[in-house]
Amino acid sequence: MRVTAPKALDAPHTSSGIFSPRYRTATVGILLVITLIAFEGMSVGVVMPAVAKELDALDLYGISFSAFLIASLFMNVVAGLWSDRRGYPVPFLAGVVLFVVGMALAGASTSAVLFLLARAVQGLGAGAAIVALYVMIARVYAVEVRPKAFAAVSAAWVVPAMVGPAVAGFVGQNWGWRYVFFGIIPLVVPALAMLLPALRVATTTDTEPGTGPRSRPVAMTLAATSTAGGAGLLLHGVDRLHTHLATASVETAVGLALLLYGLHRLLPPGALRFARGLPTTVLMRGLFSASFFGVNAFLPLMLQEVKLFDQGDAGIALTAGALGWSAGSYLQSRRTGAAHRRIRLGAATVMVAILACLPSAMAGVSGWLAAPAWLVAGLGMGFGLTTVSVTAMHQSPVNEQGANSAALSVSDQLGSALAIGVGGALVNVVGHASIDTGFVVISVLMAAVALSATLLAGRTRPAV
Repeated sequence: MRVTAPKALDAPHTSSGIFSPRYRTATVGILLVITLIAFEGMSVGVVMPAVAKELDALDLYGISFSAFLIASLFMNVVAGLWSDRRGYPVPFLAGVVLFVVGMALAGASTSAVLFLLARAVQGLGAGAAIVALYVMIARVYAVEVRPKAFAAVSAAWVVPAMVGPAVAGFVGQNWGWRYVFFGIIPLVVPALAMLLPALRVATTTDTEPGTGPRSRPVAMTLAATSTAGGAGLLLHGVDRLHTHLATASVETAVGLALLLYGLHRLLPPGALRFARGLPTTVLMRGLFSASFFGVNAFLPLMLQEVKLFDQGDAGIALTAGALGWSAGSYLQSRRTGAAHRRIRLGAATVMVAILACLPSAMAGVSGWLAAPAWLVAGLGMGFGLTTVSVTAMHQSPVNEQGANSAALSVSDQLGSALAIGVGGALVNVVGHASIDTGFVVISVLMAAVALSATLLAGRTRPAV
């Protein structure tokens, strides 16, 4: 039987745009915070090779990204429960504050351990803010306006995408990578000044907290702890398999068991077997993120270490990807038709783009090939992933929007964390002198993940 959210529980029908008087304040507040997070995302990727060198942490290159993502995964669940029971304003504000504290700690780090801790704090903040943001969109905006709202969220990456990598490269080369982190902090002042009035906008519905298994705070917090801890243990074990086979194998097995135990409770029923409808829609988010970010994290490293690009030039590929993402999000907001076909098209586009980017690491091939290839990859992500988000919210009853927003983010963060962590382990196995080989292997694996998303896209349709 097909199950959809009761229409009576959706935000009231209106033909207003996202910048109409009804939505303007909420829209501005959301976009300011997303812009802040986007600047971090675009900037940190460019300077991470320099951070790894100065802190003698090249072995932890992948884990530094995964620490952010795993911490964010944990907070996704807590913030989702909080949003369902108490509303989204407090977790949104708390997330922004934590995010900024993490930026300050990262800039002040003097060792790899301190930097990893700072990245985890940033992840806690980003996880809370993003889940609250999705709930805000689902509860404040009318059904037909939500695709435009999600497109606007992706479009908020445009300015950071255009100037973030270049500014980060310039600052990193002239003053050092620490000032890239410190320089983002002042942006929170105008963001919060605009956000406070936006958070006073009342939700359009009075809802009761969900009563299902994923609405129980203690059980869900334990599941989130199991998932985050299991993912971290799994990645640590995978990273050590080539040097400490026996102990690393035990770590990997225990981590996998904890991970599956937690996911069984965090994701919609049937997700781990790709049941039709919402369960597969939620997992699709993880497949998209794994394939794209599993390559995206190592692209600047490859360009700087193999092709000898400076930080600014290496950032151009990231800029191209973000611009393509924004364009893809805009296109999906203008398209109609079956959502599963749009998701399939987006996944196939990402797969083709990854394969096109792969040769840029090879001898005799220009590294600049990565820029147009990554523009296409971003286009596929914007088109397909935004469709996934809109579809998941449409398939969610209103009193489960927080839980399903959290599940989307758990899938997203876990997919990225596992892909990047495994990629870092591969780089360590092949050796730091063979980053080009590591990048090629990573790209092949992530293209296979995108292929699986292409083949599974049809299962996002609810069973009839």
